[in-house]
Amino acid sequence: MDAALSIAALKDLNKYFVIDFDSTFTQVEALDELVKISLNGKDHAQQVLETIQQATEKAMAGDLSFSESLKIRVSLLEANRKHLDQLVTVLKGRVSESFKRNREFFTTFSNQIRIVSSGFKEFIVPIVADFGIGEENVYANTFLFDEAGNITGFDETNYLSQDKGKVKLLKELQLPGEVYVLGDGYTDYEIREAGLANKFFAFTENVERDIVISMADHKSATLDEFLYDNRLPMNVSYPKSRISVLLLENIHPHAVELFRNEGYQVESIKGGLDEDELCEKIKDVSILGIRSKTMLTAKVLEHANKLISVGAFCIGTNQIDLETCLKKGVSVFNAPYSNTRSVVELAIGEMIVLTRRIVEKSEQMHHGKWDKNATHSYEVRGKKLGIIGYGNIGTQLSVIAEALGMQVYYYDTVDKLALGNAQKCHSLNQLLEISDIITLHTDGRKSNTNLIGEKQFARMKDGVIFLNLSRGHIVDIQALTQALKSGKVRGAGLDVFPEEPKTNDEPFISELMGLPNVLLSPHIGGSTEEAQFNIADYVPNKMMEYINTGSTYMSVNFPEIQLPELANAHRLIHCHENVPGILARINQILANHQINIVGQYLKTNAHIGYVITDIDKEYNKDVIRELRAIDSTIKFRVLY
Repeated sequence: MDAALSIAALKDLNKYFVIDFDSTFTQVEALDELVKISLNGKDHAQQVLETIQQATEKAMAGDLSFSESLKIRVSLLEANRKHLDQLVTVLKGRVSESFKRNREFFTTFSNQIRIVSSGFKEFIVPIVADFGIGEENVYANTFLFDEAGNITGFDETNYLSQDKGKVKLLKELQLPGEVYVLGDGYTDYEIREAGLANKFFAFTENVERDIVISMADHKSATLDEFLYDNRLPMNVSYPKSRISVLLLENIHPHAVELFRNEGYQVESIKGGLDEDELCEKIKDVSILGIRSKTMLTAKVLEHANKLISVGAFCIGTNQIDLETCLKKGVSVFNAPYSNTRSVVELAIGEMIVLTRRIVEKSEQMHHGKWDKNATHSYEVRGKKLGIIGYGNIGTQLSVIAEALGMQVYYYDTVDKLALGNAQKCHSLNQLLEISDIITLHTDGRKSNTNLIGEKQFARMKDGVIFLNLSRGHIVDIQALTQALKSGKVRGAGLDVFPEEPKTNDEPFISELMGLPNVLLSPHIGGSTEEAQFNIADYVPNKMMEYINTGSTYMSVNFPEIQLPELANAHRLIHCHENVPGILARINQILANHQINIVGQYLKTNAHIGYVITDIDKEYNKDVIRELRAIDSTIKFRVLY
């Protein structure tokens, strides 16, 4: 079916969509929310709420007659008309996410949509009106009120207050066409059971009831999925409920929440996975989130048939085979700034603790020894701090250290602008020889393996303080151990190690264990609540922006394109090998089909070309097949 004909053709098919309200149109049961409002601050509020919820659940699962359930719930409300206004405000903020995404469906098919609910018109009509659904198409119960506006009951003559009320209503309506029911409860299924609907779709975005799912013709995790299955216009190109997200290494729950709110299927695992485990796990994964321990190798990527994007929920990306990702059209994003402050504060804290020999003195105190003296205990003010790696962390550390009165020196293989009074060293050896305290903040590329070893320790001042909060393999641990034992290094702080446990249940083993004036921490430089929340907010949003719009801004491996919002058009995303003539072939295909280009964007790097083309919505689907078939195509997507 041509895109140009789809809406008009579907509207002529005489399809009717019967949609439930509580826990379907909205994320919550409205009467539960009304109880919270009307009994706010009262001692028995929680008990009443639990009784109402039990009655609701029993009715929705078919374990209690609906009429009895409704009588129980309404009798316990203790609510007034004024509470209904407050309820409407609450419900407007709790409309199901996939419903909010697909407002166009409701406005386009408003005459074919029927809201059929055992809830109450007083709060349903104001909510669905915002989606273009008129009161005449809302079928629900109505409250009875006394002169003071208190709810005293409900109209028991209304079909929807009775057992099998939805069945009775649909028999009377006699909708002249195919009827599709979307809901989460047993009463919704009863319409299909009575032969009054062609299909019943169990809606599970907000609540899953096994008995209802088992009886349904289809399970719809979101409205997107319902629209996709029925070839109806939707606001996304593909149901996100069918896109799998895998998050490893105990990534902050906020990331899980963001992905789930967007409609994705999310699995979160506390630990990391080794190569073979990940090869098996990644087969149907479209979005992968990892931290520093999980190695995303070429072998793993061979098994990643559906992978679209990878998120490194940390700064470094050396654990990811970026080149293979690029060749497979997999975008990679990281968090270059989100945990910077946390790492810097840990570095500052460790400098002070080690310079004052707090580690040793604390250990002595725990064994009952009082050793009050100033021997080998110093201020950091006036000391020469050598920063190896002057990136996001190194530069911020430079500023704070200088504010503490330290003299800052730095070395980086790339020219970087010095901040404040920091001075650039022309070689690593120069920095090693002049520094009282040395701290590592380099990236984890393989060429940096054992960057600091026996020769480098030999060049350092006697009694130097040494920190590594970057990557474990950058330091030769055996050489550091000898330097500590000899007194060359007076104190050390390490947050990273060449070999680290995959989970908290595995033991940690190192030659550094038990050495005096040595701080060992389990890779927690960025492990503050603030940093983890910031990372969990930043990385998913970048990945979702890429999936939703094609924007690659701040991608680690893709050519960067920052795109305008897609409006009244379809977006064609073509990722291909960087060979001549691809753009010309894309445009020739579009010209052959007389398709107007609304906007076009191209960026390339040494390996790939990335073309974004916005076109009018009216086109024949054959053009998509032709664009996919262009030689050297790596990935092709359509967004709308």
